[in-house]
Amino acid sequence: MSLQLIEVYIPDRHFESINEKLQQFDHQSYWTSSESKERMLVRILVKTSHAEKILNYLEEVSNVVDGFETLLFPVQTYLSKETIHDELKEEAEKDKEKEKARLRRASRHELLNAVEKNSHISWNYSLLIILSAIVATVGFLKDSEAVVIGAMVIAPMIGPVIAIAFASILGDYKLLGKSIVTSLYGIAIVAIISVVFGYFFDMGTDTDQYLDRTKVTVVDVFLGVASGAAGALAFLNRLSGNLVGVMVAVALLPPTVAMGMSLGNQNWEFAYGAFLLVTVNIMSILLAAASIFSISGIRPVRWEEVKRANVSRPLSIMFVTIIILVLVAVILLGKGWSIFG
Repeated sequence: MSLQLIEVYIPDRHFESINEKLQQFDHQSYWTSSESKERMLVRILVKTSHAEKILNYLEEVSNVVDGFETLLFPVQTYLSKETIHDELKEEAEKDKEKEKARLRRASRHELLNAVEKNSHISWNYSLLIILSAIVATVGFLKDSEAVVIGAMVIAPMIGPVIAIAFASILGDYKLLGKSIVTSLYGIAIVAIISVVFGYFFDMGTDTDQYLDRTKVTVVDVFLGVASGAAGALAFLNRLSGNLVGVMVAVALLPPTVAMGMSLGNQNWEFAYGAFLLVTVNIMSILLAAASIFSISGIRPVRWEEVKRANVSRPLSIMFVTIIILVLVAVILLGKGWSIFG
């Protein structure tokens, strides 16, 4: 059984009404204690699937109550007399829960916290991008598939792209702007490093690793969609992003390196093909991730945010879809390309 612990610090003057409301939510255990002369502490042990409803209520209350604080903790182990019976009940109710839930996921608050971290430019992010760009470019020069795969393992490119899709679904334009800047920053670093290598080294432009990333086909749209969907599902369930991150990096890192090397070698035709491939992959990933997040039922709580999200969500999906259709048309009409390469 997956459990989480919610700690709520409530000012004394609001304790009775809020405490009464909190006890109405489904919970495993419920404790109250006096934290200080001015505040009470409530601890609520709940199933992970029930946490979001409580957090939504607490979020609404925190907007109007001063001195109100909420903390969320994962619970690794919980033992009590009732746990055995609860486990049996949970097994019996699994099928019903699966039918009701479209997509199982962590709470919106946990996901939003992770997205905010991924939307910031940090030293760790910058260094990993630089190192992955160098390794990938060297892999192209040596025509080593193993080296290129190694670069994709360390490339942290999934976070900002997933953050863009998540922010667009919530209509959080400030977060959306930060995520776009972070994503473009990472792509720019990869491109600049590969431009430098391409300018000083003539080798590597006749290898399979390079040539395969300078041609774009309609099939690449499906790769981008699959990568974005896998990344979004892994993010929703707070799974390790390493393996899924490699899949997203497959769609983003090598084409960006190929574009940079082409620019460095002043091979404009190949640079255009690689740029088109990067754009197609990014848009396909965003479309898939935004669709998965929308299906999962992620919605804000506050009225203003709900209105903004109701406008942003369909517009985002429509905007990305139109761009993909335009890109597909360019691919089909472009000289030197065919539907399947």
